[in-house]
Amino acid sequence: MKLYAPWEKAFKKVSTPFEEFLHAQTTTGLILMVTTVLALILANTSLYETYSHFFHMNIDLNVGSWAFSHSLHHWINDGLMAIFFFLIGLEIKREITAGELSNIKVAILPILAAIGGMVFPALIYTSLNYGTLGSNGWGIPMATDIAFAISALVLLGKRIPTTLVTFLVALAIVDDLGAVIVIALFYTETINMLPLGLAGLMLLIMIAFNRFGIHMILPYFIVGLFMWFFMLESGVHATIAGVLAALAIPSTPKRVPSSLTKDTRVLLDEYEKYPEQENFELHEKQKKILTNIKDKIDEVGTPAARLEHGLHLPVALIVIPIFALANAGIKIDFSSIGSTILEPVSLGIIAGLILGKVIGIFGVSWLAIKLKFAELPKGSSMNQIFGVAFLGGIGFTMSIFVADLAFIGNPELIFQAKIGILSASLFSGLFGYFWLKSVSSKNKEINKG
Repeated sequence: MKLYAPWEKAFKKVSTPFEEFLHAQTTTGLILMVTTVLALILANTSLYETYSHFFHMNIDLNVGSWAFSHSLHHWINDGLMAIFFFLIGLEIKREITAGELSNIKVAILPILAAIGGMVFPALIYTSLNYGTLGSNGWGIPMATDIAFAISALVLLGKRIPTTLVTFLVALAIVDDLGAVIVIALFYTETINMLPLGLAGLMLLIMIAFNRFGIHMILPYFIVGLFMWFFMLESGVHATIAGVLAALAIPSTPKRVPSSLTKDTRVLLDEYEKYPEQENFELHEKQKKILTNIKDKIDEVGTPAARLEHGLHLPVALIVIPIFALANAGIKIDFSSIGSTILEPVSLGIIAGLILGKVIGIFGVSWLAIKLKFAELPKGSSMNQIFGVAFLGGIGFTMSIFVADLAFIGNPELIFQAKIGILSASLFSGLFGYFWLKSVSSKNKEINKG
């Protein structure tokens, strides 16, 4: 007898990890758009004072003799965003070990394009801000917001080849890795060696857990929390602890996957020995068998995969929206926005995210293909790579994050940076989307003809 469950079909679709990744990033992009608009509305209405006071109120945390007093905004950027960076670390690890970046022939084009897409924006920004107070912001236009960029691409659906989506995902992952390195090396003011050494010790303990085959997540969580705490005290940005912790999480299964079929078959044979009850209640031994089967399934998975799968939704629904709400609320004086955009910081970011990303991603890709260092993604064209290069100019989340680090204590430059980021990201996203839509439509007409 089949139970009536009309909503069950909605949850029965089996998707690959890559499809889950795309779905999660698309969801993040859409929610990010809503919270960004909400933050801008709050910052430009009579609610601004309440909004600003809320995110700048102090939250105290005492641990023994240690006392911390930071604003809510600071806890979000240094604490909550560590979870976001932890997820980025898991994604980087997956791509390198089993994803698109594990095959050098496939990976070489997005790797080169990502490097170009980081170097040229930084050079363009520096050329416009050299010797000024805003010179430290060269890392801002290097970033690509993976959620927004992928969302724009996925909205085009079947108009574009899946290989183009894969290209953008791999590019954005390499870009994220570059951003993490830049933050760690160049946006750290002073370093306190004792806490940094203790953070390093925590990392070694986590690596030892991995080498000794510990697959329980709790020990990694506890030690990782201590590593974040020591990293916060060291002066190195605490979110880097999230990436390092992710790299220490085991990405190999506890059991050989081939043993699952044999073990499960034995358990299912045992399960079927018990007759079906009239009220569909399971026998106690059947419940134990099902629990055993679930445990065996978990054992052929990996802690890294489980964490990545489990964190996508909370990061999409909680972490990123809160970050956007706390950081995208810019009070805009529309009468002076034209002059603000022409400030060296804003102009450098706009030029970097638009021109720099296109020159870096498209230009380097074109050169690498011409010189036969790499191949064009199957089924795609250089016109489509040009459109993807514009989508790479959507900086947003990571760019805002770097701006707060680059211009800490200088609200005027932070304001100029955020105006530049929002303007460039909006233009890049719309232009890239409509360019790809137009190119894809022309390709479809040519194929029909």
